[in-house]
Order: sequence, then structure tokens, then C-alpha cells
Amino acid sequence: MKLSIIGLLLTVFLVVNRDPKPEVAEMDSIVTALKYGDAGMLSRFFDSRIDIELPDKSDNFSRVQAQMILKDFFTNNVVQDFEIKHKGEKSGSQYCIGILMTKSGKYRTTLFMKQKGDKQLLQEISFQFTE
Repeated sequence: MKLSIIGLLLTVFLVVNRDPKPEVAEMDSIVTALKYGDAGMLSRFFDSRIDIELPDKSDNFSRVQAQMILKDFFTNNVVQDFEIKHKGEKSGSQYCIGILMTKSGKYRTTLFMKQKGDKQLLQEISFQFTE
């Protein structure tokens, strides 16, 4: 009897304390990629096409094009840190607003993710120069 109660309590504990929602982990990974200026890591979360807004270029790009554009952006603007200012969720979509600190100045950064199947994928990323 004691053994079955312990088993039941252990099962309840494991269900209650499971890993955080996948979308939270995905947003954390995206923030980490931004902190390191890692376009390759960031591109793992791109949808098949993504809107990118940079100070000198804005368009809708394929995943491969977007990775090359962001790699070039991070090469020319060496990232020092990324700080989240606000994030939220609405109807299965997530957004995050933060400040990307680079050697050449600060960029207000906006991320928009949408649920596709079992993953949250980046739909839009915007960098607006602030300093």
C-alpha cells in the first residue's frame, strides 16, 4: 500500500514539475542567439519566410537569405548584449521587445512568433537604430 502511494505521489510530482512550455524554451533560445549575435542559431527558429526590418533594408526573405542578412548585420554591428524590455502572448502568438546593444549603438528589437504545428516560429524581426 505504501509503495503504491509513493508511486502515485511521484507520478503527480513529475507531471506537475515537467519542463516549461516549448514556446518559452524557444523564446529563451532566441534571446540567447541575439545575445551572442548568432545568426545560425537564430535561423533555427525562422519560418520558411520571414520579414526582416533593418535600418537600410526591409523585405520578406527565405530562411537562407535571412540567415545571410542577419549574419552580415551581426558582423557589422558586433553584439555586446540583448536586454528584454517586454514580452507577451496573444492567441498562440508571442512577441518580445528588447534592446540589442552593439559596438556601433543600440537597436530597438522586435520579435514576433507564431504557432506552426508544434513549434513557435519567427515570422518577423525588426532592428531600429536608437543611438
